[in-house]
Amino acid sequence: MTAAEVFGGRTAVITGASCGIGAGLARHAAGLGMKLVLADIAAERLAEFAGELSATGAEVTAVVTDVADPASVEALADTAYTRFGTVDLLVNNAGIMAMGYSWEIPADRWDAVLRVNVGGYVNGIRAFVPRMLERGEKAWVVNVSSIGGLLPSPLMAPYSVTKFGTLALTESLHYEMLMKGAPIQVSVVTPGSVKSEIFRAARPGETAPPEIAAFNERLQDLADEHGLTPEEHAARVFDMVAEGRYWAIPQPEQLFPALQPRTDMILAQENPRLQLG
Repeated sequence: MTAAEVFGGRTAVITGASCGIGAGLARHAAGLGMKLVLADIAAERLAEFAGELSATGAEVTAVVTDVADPASVEALADTAYTRFGTVDLLVNNAGIMAMGYSWEIPADRWDAVLRVNVGGYVNGIRAFVPRMLERGEKAWVVNVSSIGGLLPSPLMAPYSVTKFGTLALTESLHYEMLMKGAPIQVSVVTPGSVKSEIFRAARPGETAPPEIAAFNERLQDLADEHGLTPEEHAARVFDMVAEGRYWAIPQPEQLFPALQPRTDMILAQENPRLQLG
């Protein structure tokens, strides 16, 4: 079955939906004929984007949400179920970045990344999965990790930690759904370079060491020059999830050439080496 056949007419909740990967997923879901509940903490940007999709004829509800706050995510779920009666697809996507040497990143920034990138996903699972289980019908939980969840990076420790954590959380949830015999499909997405502003938003201040600024600029350049558009990324993800895949790897050409050497290194118990370039 095509993604349109699987998801058309169903209801999706997408966090971090007002820009980047989240906006691409929302646009594609609207194109598939889904009803949308879009969540983001950026109220003005979210309202503008929801209006854009509504103008195309999509059924859209925008809910300003702080995913790091359990009560805010519960309110998101209440709104979604009140408006549409059910939620078929939950996409945990909201995330933030922090760059720098791990010991120099301020404690409050470390805390924010952990609370949003991991805590936000936990809050989504806690708010929506019990309702999905109670309904007892086919549903989907999709967590957005990163190739950075399989390939750790210097100067991005908070991001690497949380994206590795997303892989563990998602796989645990997958096993738990199997244990329950629940009709809930769990999938994890591992984006590579996607055209977005995530690195510009994490650009270090003028007082940061020059190597951090150069690393940030290099990553943003790679996204700008070689990244998928959010819409291209979304089309691949929805197709893979519709096929029933746990691993939604939209850019295997970026992941696999690095993943095999890393796997070999671990199995050989070799010390990690920094690959520059």
